[in-house]
Amino acid sequence: MLFLILIFPLAFIGLVAGNPVVVEDICPGNKVVTSTQFIGKDKNVKMETITCDGLNASEAAKKGASLQARQSLNVCGVACETHCFPPSGGGPDPNDCHNIAEALRSDSQTIGDVFTVPTFLDPGANDTLALSFASCTAFFRNQVDVDLDYCRTDFASVVDVIAPDCQDSQNAHGGLCIAPDSFWFVQVQHS
Repeated sequence: MLFLILIFPLAFIGLVAGNPVVVEDICPGNKVVTSTQFIGKDKNVKMETITCDGLNASEAAKKGASLQARQSLNVCGVACETHCFPPSGGGPDPNDCHNIAEALRSDSQTIGDVFTVPTFLDPGANDTLALSFASCTAFFRNQVDVDLDYCRTDFASVVDVIAPDCQDSQNAHGGLCIAPDSFWFVQVQHS
C-alpha cells in the first residue's frame, strides 16, 4: 500500500517539474475558487482556496492510488528541491513575493503556524492554496491522497528562496519547490 501511495504522485512530477503551473491550469480539470480572504498584518495579501476537479475515488483506485482512512500527514520541516522555469523574463518581483512571506509569518503568530490542505481525492476539497500580492502569486498544492498539514513559516521561507533565486539573472521567470516524495509543491510565479 505504501508503494502505491508513493507511485501515484510521481505521475504528476513530470508535469510539475517540466512545466510551470499557471493559475489557469493549476488544476487538471475545472478550477473553482471556494473562498477568498486577505491575510497578513496589513490584510493586503489575497488568499484563495481552490478546489480542483480531479479523479473520484473509484477512478483513482482503478489508476492505482490507495485510498486512506481520513488522516493528516504533517510535512512541516520537510525540505523540497527548487526548480526554476526557463527562459528569463516575466518573473515576479521578489519584493512582492516577500510581502506574501511576511503575511504568512504574521498569520503564523496570530492564528497559528499549521494549516491543512485536503487531499485532491475528496470531492469539493480545497487542495490548493494561492496567495497573491501585486506581481507575485505563490501556491501550495497537495498532490496526494491524504490531507497535508504544512507550516506557514515553512511556506514563507520557501517563497523567500524561490522568488530571488529564479529570476532573469538565473535565466528564469519563477519556479517551484517539490517535496522529495512529490506529495506537494510550492510554486512562485508572476500574477
